[in-house]
Formats: sequence, structure tokens, C-alpha cells
Amino acid sequence: MAKAKAKTSKQADKKARPKSAPTRADESVDWKTWGLRGLGAVAVIAVIAFFIGTETGEPVDVPEGTQTFESLARTHTDGSIAYDVEPPPGGEHNPTWLDCGVYESPIPTEQAVHTLEHGAIWLTYQPGADQAVIDQLRSHAMSTRNSKMLLSPYPGQPAPVIATTWGAQLRLDSADDPRLEQFIDAFRRGDHAPEPGASC
Repeated sequence: MAKAKAKTSKQADKKARPKSAPTRADESVDWKTWGLRGLGAVAVIAVIAFFIGTETGEPVDVPEGTQTFESLARTHTDGSIAYDVEPPPGGEHNPTWLDCGVYESPIPTEQAVHTLEHGAIWLTYQPGADQAVIDQLRSHAMSTRNSKMLLSPYPGQPAPVIATTWGAQLRLDSADDPRLEQFIDAFRRGDHAPEPGASC
């Protein structure tokens, strides 16, 4: 009799279980679903990270011949300033900066240096340069990829074309030199400058 009662008790337990209660098979399906969702989320994050890294990752190597300058002063000074390097890659500068863009005449050096402090790249050429040279430099300065660029002639500069940014400079004999584009790619994000997020 005792065995019969025990059997009846087990049968009663099975009948008492609600139909909606999950079985182990149901639970394993839930884990598979969550696992697939997790893998999907990881894939999405990886894709986003790839595209962000492509745009804001480490700068490419600077081209051969790039001069670098450290411990540049950042104080604001009114009036003209005598710079050791022309065009200057940083140093004391005017309190007012210049808007980025293309200038057909020489621009105030002290204001251009302030723009470099904001992460800009300054392309300069010797006055009287061929129009083809100017047009090539203009195409770099006007490119939508390069939002912080200055272009202007610079009287007395020691090379036909010079690319300058805060703390770095590359002197070139030609606007055709592939190192020009490499220099721009290395510094165009502006994160090397003291105030990269400032307006230009």
C-alpha cells in the first residue's frame, strides 16, 4: 500500500505542475537565444569600433624629412614677434586666430600661429609660384577630408612649398611630392596640438 501511495503522490505532483512552467528543454532554448543576441551585439560593437578606429586611430607615420619642435611657448602677445623658424611651427602668438581657408596674400604670422595651436595645418608657398603649384595646394586645402587648413604665400620662406603644423614642419621642393599628403594625413585630426577642439 505504501508503494502505491508513493506512486500516486508522484503522479499528483506531475498533474499539479502548471502547464506554463518551463521545462529544461525550454530553458536551454532561452540560453541559446540570449547567446545569439550576445554574439550579435559583439559583432555590432566590433563593426562600430572598426569604423571609429579608421577615422580616429593612431596617426600614420610622419614622412621622412619632417622636423619636430618641442617646448613651444603658448603665450598671447600683441604686436609683431620674431620667430626663429619661418614659417613658425608654434610659439608666442596673437590673441586672435585666423579662420581656416585659402588666402591669396600673405597673412599675419602671429595669428596663423594661433590657428596652428588649434590643430590646423598651414600650407605655404613662395610668392610668384606657378599657378599649377597653387592649384595643387588649393586642392589639398579645400578637400572635405581636411577641415583645418590654411593656405597662403609666405615671403622669404626657404623652400618652394612648406607644410607646417604645431610642433612639426616639412619643407618640399614640389607640391607633387607624395610626402605632402602623408604629412596632412598624419596631422589632419589636430590631436597633436595644444587646443585641438578649438574653432578654426
